[in-house]
Amino acid sequence: MEQRVRRNRYNNTLSLLLLFFLAFTSRTTTSTSCRRRTVKHLSTTHLSSTPLDSRITSKVIVVSIVSGVLTGLLSALALAFLVRCIVKYMKQTPILKGPVVFSPKITPKSLHAALGNGIQLLGSDPNGKYYKMVLDNGLVVAVKRLGSLEVNGSPEAASKSVKRRLQKELEILAGLRHRNLMSLRAYVRESDEFSLVYDYMPNGSLEDVMSKVRGEEIELGWEIRLRIAVGIVKGLQYLHFSCEHQILHYNLKPTNVMLDSEFEPKLTDCGLAKIMPSSHTVTSCYSAPESSQSNRYTEKSDVFSFGVILGVLLTGKDPTQPFSVEGASGGSLGLWLKHLQQSGEAREALDKSILGEEVEEDEMLMALRITIICLSDFPADRPSSDELVHMLTQLHSF
Repeated sequence: MEQRVRRNRYNNTLSLLLLFFLAFTSRTTTSTSCRRRTVKHLSTTHLSSTPLDSRITSKVIVVSIVSGVLTGLLSALALAFLVRCIVKYMKQTPILKGPVVFSPKITPKSLHAALGNGIQLLGSDPNGKYYKMVLDNGLVVAVKRLGSLEVNGSPEAASKSVKRRLQKELEILAGLRHRNLMSLRAYVRESDEFSLVYDYMPNGSLEDVMSKVRGEEIELGWEIRLRIAVGIVKGLQYLHFSCEHQILHYNLKPTNVMLDSEFEPKLTDCGLAKIMPSSHTVTSCYSAPESSQSNRYTEKSDVFSFGVILGVLLTGKDPTQPFSVEGASGGSLGLWLKHLQQSGEAREALDKSILGEEVEEDEMLMALRITIICLSDFPADRPSSDELVHMLTQLHSF
């Protein structure tokens, strides 16, 4: 019985499949014949329009393909640009607020407390003011408050990129380690102002010391002056040749040369002048000619600034004052020294308070020649800081 039922189901299924096949075949044959009749009709009535329709259809297909490819390409480029912007934004260094400390002897809390309790003003220059500050653990530090980051008088113009660049530069300075460089111990950012924390130098800056020398408050012998010059140029040599990426000072002058208790010089604010908006237009008697004339600055520009400092150490004079050259006033220290050298009166330029033994005088005259070379108008004529170290150390045994 079950076999009969199964056989009947099987037969019924075959019958249904056969009926579907016949119906589909009949429909397909009918459709094909209709299309043939249609094509035949069109071919007899519109024979002349067929090539034109084919060309139009081909053009439409080509335009569609090209527009599709262009749309896909532009979409891919837009997506790649968007992804790049997102990645760049995510990689940006966050702008830190509050104290950023690099020394284990200083805590953010003690730094905040000391800044709020009042600090002693030590001096100022166009780039900021210097203060003396005592932390709660008794550590004495020096604080330099940089000028505002405002650009053209507008705080909004001080973009986040400027703050990030300054922050990155400070992190680089904090990692520098050399006997003749000031170590950055911490910094504090408040709104658009940065305060830099350094070790306190009891003798102040070279500008402070030379002012006291000119006022006859202290005496500074040639040996100490030469040691100061050698220390400065060794600091430059480290910045120019020993750092992973060359660092230029951009603002080398006596106010940025600090002296410890042994009169060992330490350079400060290395490279900060190129970032501070207010410093771009500031020039002084320590600036190289090319930095003010063509806004071009190289390591030889730092050497020119060093040459002015060396001239100050040799003569004891203030380079901001006018010098008489061939009866006319208003000349620079460099022009005055060159004139005396050419006229055979170089000895007249030396500071009378340090003239003594004949050996020292010979060393000073040799140093005066080095000064004049450093003050050459053309950067290529100046020695490098590396060469200057050898020149000056050969004058005296250190």
